[in-house]
Amino acid sequence: MPEMSTTPNVQLTAWREAQGGTGWSRSQMANAVNRTPAGIAEGLVCDEERIRRWERGEVLWPHPPYRRALEELTGRSAEELGFLPPSRQRERRLVAARILPQDALRTEAELFSTMELARMADVSDIGPGTVEAIQEAVELLCRAYPTTPARLLRDRTKQRLSYVLGLLNGRLTLAQHREVLVQAGWLAALLGCLHYDLGEREHAEAARLGALQMGKQADHGELMAWAHEMAAWFALTEGRYEDVLEAAERGKAVAGTSSAMVQLTLQEAKAHARLRNRREAGAALEHGAALLAKLPTPRHPDHHFVFDSTKWIFYAATVYAWQGDDVRAEEHAREILTRHTRPDGSTNAPMRSSNAHLDLSLIYARRGDLDAAVEEALTAFGYERTTLPSLVYRGAEVDRILRERYRGERRAAEFHERLMTARRALTENRPELL
Repeated sequence: MPEMSTTPNVQLTAWREAQGGTGWSRSQMANAVNRTPAGIAEGLVCDEERIRRWERGEVLWPHPPYRRALEELTGRSAEELGFLPPSRQRERRLVAARILPQDALRTEAELFSTMELARMADVSDIGPGTVEAIQEAVELLCRAYPTTPARLLRDRTKQRLSYVLGLLNGRLTLAQHREVLVQAGWLAALLGCLHYDLGEREHAEAARLGALQMGKQADHGELMAWAHEMAAWFALTEGRYEDVLEAAERGKAVAGTSSAMVQLTLQEAKAHARLRNRREAGAALEHGAALLAKLPTPRHPDHHFVFDSTKWIFYAATVYAWQGDDVRAEEHAREILTRHTRPDGSTNAPMRSSNAHLDLSLIYARRGDLDAAVEEALTAFGYERTTLPSLVYRGAEVDRILRERYRGERRAAEFHERLMTARRALTENRPELL
C-alpha cells in the first residue's frame, strides 16, 4: 500500500458531508452534479469514483463543465471548494517535494553543535545567525514528534529548552529577546505534549503553563493559542468535555488565522460529538475545513504545530465514529491508514494510524464482528510511538462494548488484558510495559 503524496481536498469533503443533515454519500453528490443545468446541458456522467478522485486530491482542477456544475450545485467557486487552478499547482508540487531528513534528531544535534561553537567563538552572548539556527533546531524537533520515541525526544527537548532559556539572561537586542522567548515557548509546548504522551500529567501541565506565559510575554497569539489547545486536548482525554469547549474559546480569542485556530475548532467538533451535539459537531468540522483553506500550504506538514489537510480527515474519522456514523467514520479512518502507510507497510504517523485502527475497532464491535474489532484494537496498541493517555481512553471505549456484548468470549478477554497492561503502564509511568 503506497504512501499517498496528494493533498486531500477537505473543503469539498466537508461541503458534501454537511448536506441533508446526515450528509450526502459520494454517489448522491455525483447524481446531484449530473442533475444541475450544466450537468444536463453537457450530458455529464459524474460518478462516485470521480467524486472520490476529487476529494483525494488526485484532480486539482476539474474540466470546465464540471466546474460550472459544481458552482451551480454548491453556490461556491471551484477554488472555494478546495480546487487549485493551474497557476497555483506548481507551488503545491514544490511544497510536497520537501520531506523530513531521515534522522531529524541527528540533523538537529549537528546543527546545534555548530551553532554553539559559533556562539562560543563570538565575543557577544549571541552571535550572528544564532537565532536563525535556534529556529531551525526547534522546527526539526517539532517535525520529529510524530515518529521519534517520546522519552528520547522529551529528554532532547528538555536539554534544548534549558539552553535557550539560558540565552535570555545574556546580552540580546529587544528583537532577539522576543524571538528567543518565542522559540523557548515552542519548546515548552512540545515538551508538554511529550510529557502528556508519557502519562506525566503534572509535568505536562507545568510545561503548558510555561508556554502560555512565554506566549503572553512575547505577545505571540498563536503560541498562546496552542497552549490553550493543549488544555483542550488534556480535557478531552480526561472526559471533561465542557472544559474542552471553554479552553477552545480562550484559544480562539488569540489564535488569529493560524493552524492553532483550525485545531481548536476541530477539538470543539470532538467535544460536541461526545456531548451528542450532532449539528454543532458537523458545523465545527465544516468551519475547520473553511479555516484550513485560508492557510498557505504547509512547507512541513509533519510539524506538530501545523495543521494539514490529512489531520482534518483524522479528526473527522473520530467525530463520526463517536456519533455512530459508521460509514463515514470507516471511510475517513481507512483514508488515514492509506495516506500514512509506507511502501514497506510501516507508518509515518503511528499515533494517527493507531487512532484510525481504534475507530475501525469501534465500528466492527458495533457491527458484531468480534474478531475484526479485536484485531484492529490490538494493532492500535502495537505501535511503539503512542500517546498513552489517549490510547487508554480510546481503548477503554472499545473494551466497554466488547465486555457488554461478548462477555466470556476469549478474544474480548484478550483485548481486556492488553488494555489493563496499558493502564498499568500509564499509572506506573512505565511505557515500556507496552
